[in-house]
Amino acid sequence: MQTPVQIAFRGMDSSPALEARISEKAEKLEQYHDRITSCRVVVEAPHRHSRKGKLYVITIDVTIPGAELVVNTLKRHHHSHEDVYVALRDAFNAMIRQLEDHTREARGQVKLHEAPPQGIVVRLFQDHGFIDTPDTGEIYFHRNSVVDGKFDELEEGGQVRFAATQGEKGLQATTVHPPPR
Repeated sequence: MQTPVQIAFRGMDSSPALEARISEKAEKLEQYHDRITSCRVVVEAPHRHSRKGKLYVITIDVTIPGAELVVNTLKRHHHSHEDVYVALRDAFNAMIRQLEDHTREARGQVKLHEAPPQGIVVRLFQDHGFIDTPDTGEIYFHRNSVVDGKFDELEEGGQVRFAATQGEKGLQATTVHPPPR
């Protein structure tokens, strides 16, 4: 880490043991990203609420080249966060996940989903039609497979997205998405 971890306490006294645990966990973050430029951790003990007890809120702000990652346990409201060490563990685990995700994205290792197949409506009949695709040729579809009952809005020559499965007589579109209007 280029600068030492910054630790702040709000609504509570500082604790040498807690500061040591935070410093230890902050050092371990470098295992997940080796170019962390700064890390700020705020430990907050909010006022006692009548229903939820005294839940500790941990905010971790990590700066790396090109990004600032922030974790805040405020919205989690998990009863185990009545223990400051558990809240701290959960916050650092969430930061580790963010660092791993950021590293994967930077390396181009993010899983990309394949675009649904597309085709052109080549023939329409009263209750069915056919889609032509460059890969598989013509695919049958029934009026009931057109999303939102928009079969009557389809036009020959119009482009559609679809999902298909192998039927008794070849490929059959199970879902047909007409173009948005």
